[in-house]
Amino acid sequence: MEQQQEQYTAVMSEIIAKQSVILGPEVAIMRAKKIAEIELDEKGVVKSIKGDPADALKHLIDSYVELSGQIVRNALGPIFTKYPGVMEVH
Repeated sequence: MEQQQEQYTAVMSEIIAKQSVILGPEVAIMRAKKIAEIELDEKGVVKSIKGDPADALKHLIDSYVELSGQIVRNALGPIFTKYPGVMEVH
């Protein structure tokens, strides 16, 4: 379970970093901070996840998709190939 939590933390941190390049760090981190299930440091790295990590990940992705739609999904595809056991973006 601990390893799975670490994978979710890593994948969410990578998503935020990728969105920081696409949207700019201020917007990307501001959006991520609105997700109640995750706690970030000042650089946008996920420090902890409260509750179900899969729900937290879905909320994070949905938050970015709200802004950019399919562009976000396409950009996240390569990240998820590195973490096949975490989640598949549909």
